[in-house]
Amino acid sequence: MKSTLLGLAALLAAGTAGFGAAQAADKPGPAVIYDLGGKFDKSFNEGAYNGAERWKKESGKTYRDFEITNASQREQALRRFAKDGNDPIIVMGFAYEDVLAKVAKAYPKVHFGIVDSVVDLPNVASYVYRADEGSYLAGYLAAKTTKTGTIGFIGGMDVPLIRNFGCGYVQGAKAANPQIKVIQNMTGTTPAAWNDPGRGAELTKAQISQGADIVYAAAGQTGLGVLQAAADGDKLGIGVDSNQNGLHPGKVLTSVLKRVDEAIYQGFKDGEEGKFKAGTHVLGIKDSGVALAMDDNNKPLVTDANKAAIEAVTKDIADGKVVVHNYEKDNVCPVN
Repeated sequence: MKSTLLGLAALLAAGTAGFGAAQAADKPGPAVIYDLGGKFDKSFNEGAYNGAERWKKESGKTYRDFEITNASQREQALRRFAKDGNDPIIVMGFAYEDVLAKVAKAYPKVHFGIVDSVVDLPNVASYVYRADEGSYLAGYLAAKTTKTGTIGFIGGMDVPLIRNFGCGYVQGAKAANPQIKVIQNMTGTTPAAWNDPGRGAELTKAQISQGADIVYAAAGQTGLGVLQAAADGDKLGIGVDSNQNGLHPGKVLTSVLKRVDEAIYQGFKDGEEGKFKAGTHVLGIKDSGVALAMDDNNKPLVTDANKAAIEAVTKDIADGKVVVHNYEKDNVCPVN
């Protein structure tokens, strides 16, 4: 712990060192701060990294980033970037909500962004996703694909955001097959739940022993253990946030894409062009904010009939003919 704190202190004291590429002295660029699990988690954080890299490639400019290793670093990194004049600064995950509200008030001229939560301040853009809609599609496809009539869901930290994933999944599954059985487990109640592949694997094996032949993970790095255990057990996994189909080709039915890369890319681009938009930005199927990943890795697993069914359901949600209940609105799921 002592070495970690000393390392952070050195990074903060060094200014740009360790926080990504340095900026021109006269105009610091944008910045992104990842949540626990790191920017190469193959999921949520990596989506943000990809968006930042896309902006970098297209603009020819650089940005700064930072990977926290403990919760106390959230506010320290935010204040360091704000003090240095980086703009906009986008943070990943609902866990930043309180510290962002504090820092954004202290630096009213700096533009900030947050993914997966809402901070109602005039200098903050909040990007929230209809994860329930994407999960509905995954549940629908899983119910159409299962051979046992039992599917599973494994969430990370037990919070309303993740319950929303699970609720959407069950709604979609029940719409496709009212008799389907859905087993649900949460990994834990602390942030450690996002970074425990071993526990994810254990829960997956337990669900498989109960008959599940498809398991959906919404659990950050913990989900990597879910996908591995499903593949090892000759079952199917469902990835989340980023396209995880290629992690175990032929063993991942699909991935629920949450286009966090678009939030980072657009936030950086808006900042660059002086068009920063504060307020809440809700991104669902209609806005291409969520979708299912279809590629060569999972093509053999999705029949033409099931692909057509998913396309039809996707259109119905976009057109408002199918309304997916959002668990986060009332902490209630209409189906179990």
